[in-house]
Amino acid sequence: MILQRLFHFSSVFRSAVGVQLRRNIGLTAIAFNKTKELDPVQKLFVDKIREYATKGKQTGGLVDAGPEFEKDMNEEVTKLQRWFGASGEELIKFPDFKFEAKKSEVSVKK
Repeated sequence: MILQRLFHFSSVFRSAVGVQLRRNIGLTAIAFNKTKELDPVQKLFVDKIREYATKGKQTGGLVDAGPEFEKDMNEEVTKLQRWFGASGEELIKFPDFKFEAKKSEVSVKK
């Protein structure tokens, strides 16, 4: 019985280690591939991401947002301001949570 459980554990362990090794080898291959030339699809993808980042820095906000989108976004922001009574930065800022620890008294009975 113990031997059977040991074999079962070893097979589970081997499969888990195998999965982790395959994942890590795949990620390592991509990380070390930076020195080599990317394949055409990867290169196109990376170029588009870089282009999008530079456009975003130039415009200081949304990329390729037309006037209709801006109008719709402003309408939605005004709705949220009316509903929640918040304005400007308050709508997009993540709320600050403050948790205070309550003091508890423990009495020991003798």
